[in-house]
Amino acid sequence: QAQLVESGGGLVQAGGSLRLSCAASGRTFSDKVMGWFRQAPGKEREFVGAISWDGGRANYGESVKGRFTMLRDSAKSAVYLEMTSLEPEDTANYLCAAETSDGTWGYWGQGTQVTVSS
Repeated sequence: QAQLVESGGGLVQAGGSLRLSCAASGRTFSDKVMGWFRQAPGKEREFVGAISWDGGRANYGESVKGRFTMLRDSAKSAVYLEMTSLEPEDTANYLCAAETSDGTWGYWGQGTQVTVSS
């Protein structure tokens, strides 16, 4: 069964950095676009970023552009989200996702919580 497991969340002060990891198992995602989303309590799920199957292209949501970077290691079936200059507004549960063959985000992890204190 395909599974995505996030890790690396935690509590960090504003201005700090964190690196989130997403490990895939149960099937290969090396040919799939992978993405990160986040959801804060009482808010809608927000797109953070997506990276192409080969890691050559990535795009980001406006609120994180220039501060967050996505990387992927297909050999390890892993995707990373490097977050810098964190702000309290970045506090959320961060979820990893993978596209299915029909182009929808069909695979989701449970998320890892990031809390940024001011």
